Amino acid sequence: MNKDIPTLLSQLTLEEKASLCSGRDFWHLKGIERLNIPSIMVTDGPHGLRKQRTDSEMSNLEDSVPATCFPTASALAATWNRQLIEDIGVALGEECRQEQVGVLLGPGANIKRSPLCGRNFEYFSEDPYLSGEIAASFINGVQSQGIGTSLKHYAVNNQEHRRLTTDAIVDTRALHEIYLAGFERAVRQAQPWTVMCAYNKVNGTYCAEHTELMLDILKNTWGHEGLIVTDWGAMNERVDGLRALV
Repeated sequence: MNKDIPTLLSQLTLEEKASLCSGRDFWHLKGIERLNIPSIMVTDGPHGLRKQRTDSEMSNLEDSVPATCFPTASALAATWNRQLIEDIGVALGEECRQEQVGVLLGPGANIKRSPLCGRNFEYFSEDPYLSGEIAASFINGVQSQGIGTSLKHYAVNNQEHRRLTTDAIVDTRALHEIYLAGFERAVRQAQPWTVMCAYNKVNGTYCAEHTELMLDILKNTWGHEGLIVTDWGAMNERVDGLRALV
């Protein structure tokens, strides 16, 4: 589809606009058939395509199509090789196109704050500079194939224990110099089509409703031009989320 976006928006009803703010099912965005706006499939993940054959729930891993298992993010970052990571991104993008996947839900750029985090393998580094550089190369590679990425989990999602409700208390300097720096570098250098907000709270406010993180920093300061999506089930108050452009 190659149409003028403002023209399409002017043709949408209020109900249709609202419908585009949530998914059709677990792995698809809604489409608008009368305007030929297609439904887009999204899928994990950061170190390999994990497309499920049906619209089943996330836990049905045995229903995934065969795909290349690339090295984990921690292994990719250990190369310190931007071009290699971009080449891997290109290969991932090619697999996505082959499987008609529109957006790959990665990379993960959270900081390895603790060795006990259950998803450290999925993140690049404890160093925000390295994380940002590798994430940018990954994004540029995937998106060069016309496939979107979802930079995640924004922000301060550095543990799995009670990650749905935990409140990350962090001062301004640490927030910007450590926990946001990698995301900023990736956004400015690569413009991911989407940024995925995390489940957790930051300084008392859920990320999905956090106007400072989403609007003031991500959009107005870093200049992100894409969409903000929630992690699956992370939306709590929809009105507050919309105010934060989520």
